Amino acid sequence: MASVATPSGPAGIAGLWDRLSIRTKRVVWAWAFLAVPIVFYAGIRFYPTFQAFWLSLTDWDLLRPAAFIGLENYRRLFADPVFWQVFRNTFAYLILGTPISLVLAFVIAFYLDRVRFMHGLIRALYFLPFLTTAAAMAWVWRWFYQPVPIGVINGLLSAVGIAQQPFLRSVDQALPAIMVTAIWAGLGFQIIIFMAGLRAIPLTYYEAARIDGLGEWAILRKITLPLLKPTTVFLVVFSSIGFLRIFDQVYNMTTNDPGGPLNSTKPLVLMIYQTAFSSYDMGYAAAQTVVLFTILLIVSLIQLWLLRNRT
Repeated sequence: MASVATPSGPAGIAGLWDRLSIRTKRVVWAWAFLAVPIVFYAGIRFYPTFQAFWLSLTDWDLLRPAAFIGLENYRRLFADPVFWQVFRNTFAYLILGTPISLVLAFVIAFYLDRVRFMHGLIRALYFLPFLTTAAAMAWVWRWFYQPVPIGVINGLLSAVGIAQQPFLRSVDQALPAIMVTAIWAGLGFQIIIFMAGLRAIPLTYYEAARIDGLGEWAILRKITLPLLKPTTVFLVVFSSIGFLRIFDQVYNMTTNDPGGPLNSTKPLVLMIYQTAFSSYDMGYAAAQTVVLFTILLIVSLIQLWLLRNRT
């Protein structure tokens, strides 16, 4: 029996394309356009991530080929007292910085939304620190914290009869001093997002609540905060990741002693940087990176689960 010839080449492909439904063609076109960014994203994100996991299992100093050593880097890391100090510092930035910054941002956004005179100028002034280069901003704040006659803050304290404070030179004050800088730097972005969330709430809800006799506190608790939940979830996760990855403020404000006195301000990202580019212990730095990635993932998932399931 003679076999039936099947079309091949451009004509065969064109015939197959013509037989597809419109819905299928749309799906094919969608995936065709998405293929390039997906491949690009996989190349710059997924491949380096998997490579970091592999390097964390090796001993590599850039000069010799990477030698597989299993989990030795992780055993070394968890036995290192400096790592646990850095771990506590990192979570101090997270646990203290995130709620303080979000509460401040919401209060400012709530009242700024009611201001009509020079509203645009005030909003721009709050947002300006977010646009400022992190290094420049950190050096300005470092100047603020210096002793007199250079430091502005100590100058003000001396003017009112209060003793000068060591700030960045103190084991106890260095971390809060840097945290104030980090909170101030990200405040403008959070305010803008909160204001966008407030503007998205329909005014009819407030009008109906006032007709029913609800006061301002009840309106805030029963209408504003529940309807701001998606905005709050986004800012909590975004801000938490930012505080867990804090680096610029710490590095630039403690350049004489990176990480502050007795590592009192050193976060995990700075430890990774010093291990990789000062000690050139790339395998050990990769293990620290994997630990940071795991912390970021767990914290983000827990926050999303708690905030999305809480009424």
